[in-house]
Amino acid sequence: QVQLVESGGGLVQPGGSLRLSCATSGFTLDHYAIGWFRRAPGKEREGVACSTSGHASTLYSDSVKGRFTITRDNTRNTVNLHMNYLQPEDTAVYFCAAAPTAANVRNSEIQYWGQGTLVSVSS
Repeated sequence: QVQLVESGGGLVQPGGSLRLSCATSGFTLDHYAIGWFRRAPGKEREGVACSTSGHASTLYSDSVKGRFTITRDNTRNTVNLHMNYLQPEDTAVYFCAAAPTAANVRNSEIQYWGQGTLVSVSS
């Protein structure tokens, strides 16, 4: 049974930091690209970060580049999203997702989705 379970969301003040975790099971993490997506109120879903399979290079959207870092630990089947310098516009439900390749993630051709975790940035 495949599962992706996000955790770590919450309320943070502008300029603060959070670490989201995606715990995976039921598939071989090393064989999949993992993406983090977010959906803000009234906006379309946006892909923000991707960790490729294999050598695990990383990709970021312009909106988070330099502030967010995606890391993976294939031995612990976990992918984290480290978020720094958070701003109110980062408020969204964040989802992790698995797909065979980074191109699949970029095209939202997702094989497995998590249920999401809410991040709220407010003073």
